Amino acid sequence: MAVTCPRTTASDLSARGNIVIIIAKIVWPTVGSTLYVWTRFLVLLFVLFDNLSKMLREVLFCCLLVVAVTAQTPNYYVGVGMADVTGPAADVQMMGYGNPAQTTRGIHMRQFSRAFIFCDINDHSDCQVFVVVDFGMSDSAVTLGVLERLKTVYGDMYHEKNVAISGTILTQAWQDISILPLHYNLSGFIHDSYDNLVDGIYRSIHRAHENRAPSNVYYNIGELSGDMNANINRSPYGYEANPATERANYQYDVDKDMTLIKIVGENNKDRGLISFFAVHPVSMNSTNRLISGDNKGYASYMTEMDMNPGTFHGQGEFVAAFPSSNLGDVSPNLNGPRCKDTGLPCERKTSQCGNRTSLCVASGPGKDMFESTKIIGERLATKAKELYADATERLEGPIGFVHQFVNMTNYEVNLSDGGTATTCSAAFGYSFAAGTIDGAGAYPFFQTQLYSLPLVDKFRDVVLHEPSPEMIACQAPKPVLLPVGEMKIPWEWIPAIVETQILRIGQFAIIPVPSEFTTMAGRRLRSTVRDVLIAEGLTNAKVQIAGLSNTYSDYVSTIEEYGVQRYEAASTTYGPHTLEAYQQQYTMLAQHLMAVIKGAPWIHQGDADDINRITGLGKRIGDIVMDVDAKYRQGGVAEASFIAGNPRNDAYRMREDTFLVVERQTRALPQEWEIVYTDADFCTRSVVLPSFFFYQIIFSTYQ
Repeated sequence: MAVTCPRTTASDLSARGNIVIIIAKIVWPTVGSTLYVWTRFLVLLFVLFDNLSKMLREVLFCCLLVVAVTAQTPNYYVGVGMADVTGPAADVQMMGYGNPAQTTRGIHMRQFSRAFIFCDINDHSDCQVFVVVDFGMSDSAVTLGVLERLKTVYGDMYHEKNVAISGTILTQAWQDISILPLHYNLSGFIHDSYDNLVDGIYRSIHRAHENRAPSNVYYNIGELSGDMNANINRSPYGYEANPATERANYQYDVDKDMTLIKIVGENNKDRGLISFFAVHPVSMNSTNRLISGDNKGYASYMTEMDMNPGTFHGQGEFVAAFPSSNLGDVSPNLNGPRCKDTGLPCERKTSQCGNRTSLCVASGPGKDMFESTKIIGERLATKAKELYADATERLEGPIGFVHQFVNMTNYEVNLSDGGTATTCSAAFGYSFAAGTIDGAGAYPFFQTQLYSLPLVDKFRDVVLHEPSPEMIACQAPKPVLLPVGEMKIPWEWIPAIVETQILRIGQFAIIPVPSEFTTMAGRRLRSTVRDVLIAEGLTNAKVQIAGLSNTYSDYVSTIEEYGVQRYEAASTTYGPHTLEAYQQQYTMLAQHLMAVIKGAPWIHQGDADDINRITGLGKRIGDIVMDVDAKYRQGGVAEASFIAGNPRNDAYRMREDTFLVVERQTRALPQEWEIVYTDADFCTRSVVLPSFFFYQIIFSTYQ
């Protein structure tokens, strides 16, 4: 912070020296006595040597003042922790693109859960937990599994009302963690995936709890644009359906601001950061089959490696999370959508190329998906570190939280014209099957499709379920493709009841939402909550959305975007008034938050599973198929392959471990080696190739 020092006399300085001593004793009690001694000594020097230049006296006084100002007494009790949640590296369908052929075949980067616990400085049992996980989205089964583990250790300290688990909408993660048919594939629920995830999230929270310490928490915000641009709107046609007067309030059709929370311990020890930014982690496209953290995972990787020198990724004390916000219609593929056959821009309204949806794909800014992941991740990390260094606005005030389960299938909404409306039983529209420019669907579906196809409807009615007239009327103008809210075999396909929640840290409020909000939908919800908090007395309120939290119910668009039925609107499952329902619900929550309402947990139980395969035909686990070369040129790719079992066999036991290490020889005789990389590093890749009786794993290291 800037400090302006007026010119002073020795007597003035002596008096101010006494003031500085008082300030030091108040704001830095742990070293107040030391400051007292040294300040008195300096004051005596000023009095005895009055012929010192005025400039020197002013500079020394400014230094003392800066020390007194920056060394603030910690006002929260904060813990940070992370743990490995990497799932089965083979034979599990990946999450996000809905492509049955995209099954895991190795590891690009390991995935982690990052937990942050904020407690009252005087009451260490009054806490809230915010967890950011490298996976597609949180799910009720996962949340309940984590809460049960916490219950066995901490009793009623942590529960669904003060724990928020937010996914980054990572498409390059394993799937099959949900008990809902819509969110798992034909292979069904896979316990390896579920158990790894629940255990990893729990361990990250446990580690954060164990290292809680007095800390200061700061807030900062800054823009990523120009050479630092990291996002574009993937549905500009839908965004432009919003009122022109509303759009005029914003410079961009996506949110370019990064919101950062900085956590600093005693003696200015760097502890962690949370960096909210609206962009999908879809730099890695649907052809990828390696588990990866994508662009946000790389941003965490780069930040944590910089802040934890001399450690392997995932083993340092500093934790950097990059959660999702209102990223529903936001893409990192900066080159925009182009036709694969011609290279020309796609048709803007429908995202088609000659009536073919599958040909329209966005890419960039790199030459391939690995470089694009690195570029976007670097921009996020660079901006986060810049905001971290410059953050000076301290969060001050109480810890608070409020939570409520809500049935979103019949929520009554009070409209601005005095009338009422309700949300609907959940359904997907035809444009849902068209996909997006980040992961295109197939013919005959396209974005902005406002009519149904008789043959498709007939097939759906026979194989799945025929939507009721009430659903069709409620969901209009969306043509219903999948009436998931009415599909009950073998049980419910999509949540009817979702979790709504707000966490407060002083003047900053995190809004965990169970969906992916589009840019304008998120802006409206933030504005609604901010206005309520200000009206209730929090005059300097700041708010940010944490998407895909606690459970998942797909997208939320504005009612205007809903009318044109791009992919995001077709995936707004509870109908055209979904956003208004959430605005009404979070208005009520914000009012109750200011009244400090708290509640108790709900518990659930899970179990375990395993899978085993053996080799045959004379092959043994560990046999070398291709060894590394004796020498490499700088910039070369080191590669080796082995006969292996299915990595799923060790998914649970390999937590906090690695399938791959790269070692450097540090001594010839006797030989000594040091580990320089693991499979958690961006420059390594582990590719799994299945055979009928065994697996082959190729390990590669890139410069």
